[in-house]
Amino acid sequence: MTDTPKILFCQCANAEIVSETVKTAVLWNLRRSGVPFLSIPDLCGLSARRDPVLRRFAEGGAVRVAACYPRAVRWLFAAADAALPAEAVVFNLRVETADAICTGLGVDCGVPETGCGMSVAAAESSTPNPPWKPWFPVIDYDRCTGCMQCLSFCLFGVYAVNDRSRIEVHNPEQCKNNCPACSRVCPETAIVFPKHRASPINGAAVSPSDAVGKPMKVDISALLGGDVYSRLRERGKGSQRFAGDRDPETALRERQRCLALAAGDIPPEVLANLPPPEELARLAAVAQERALQVYRNSDVKT
Repeated sequence: MTDTPKILFCQCANAEIVSETVKTAVLWNLRRSGVPFLSIPDLCGLSARRDPVLRRFAEGGAVRVAACYPRAVRWLFAAADAALPAEAVVFNLRVETADAICTGLGVDCGVPETGCGMSVAAAESSTPNPPWKPWFPVIDYDRCTGCMQCLSFCLFGVYAVNDRSRIEVHNPEQCKNNCPACSRVCPETAIVFPKHRASPINGAAVSPSDAVGKPMKVDISALLGGDVYSRLRERGKGSQRFAGDRDPETALRERQRCLALAAGDIPPEVLANLPPPEELARLAAVAQERALQVYRNSDVKT
């Protein structure tokens, strides 16, 4: 094992949440320092694919990571079966200055030359990049209590339970882009969406006021089904916008506005493509049955 720190630099290429100025400055200083480092296009993407490059990087040594919030980074590595060593240090490109990050990485801080044409070269990974924006949750198991709210809430099969009756993100690619809905029902604030803009969903430290700290029972069909469709019917009474000969585009825009109002920050495009109420209720029942089955077959308690 070498005493030389290993450095990983994440471009966060699939989301505009990191300042290009900060990324360029850190990368420029790393390159001119001559210190070996690993540059990857997107940590979330490699985590979702459990890319072996992350395991090789995390295997011992004093590793340093320049990416996003430390809590998000650690659980992204854990989700890839590549747990970071306890002594790993994570620097946050989202909130820290380039000078502070460079100092922490042990390289001199300089200002990139004008017109340097700096581009971020990605490290090769063992699998090709999929045609998918890596938007999905990771679970903070330091906070998770196994209540299974996420399993009973999600309609899209993102979550599953492993053979140890532990909840896990089983199908990350089935998550709906930019939708953080499941994080809203987690009573322990244990669901992290690293690309989300708001804290603590994005992996920022959880304050006492952020944690619900009590059981939360949510009926997904009521939240996204009954309430939403009832509201649409009510708004349609006496309105030409919901007449039989209404313009489809106008109706779609109106539906999106109603759904967004009813369901908070769930993206309108997700809500606008929800199935009919009957199918939504069926999917909700399936999701809730999955969670109940866990309780029947394990020692997990509410």
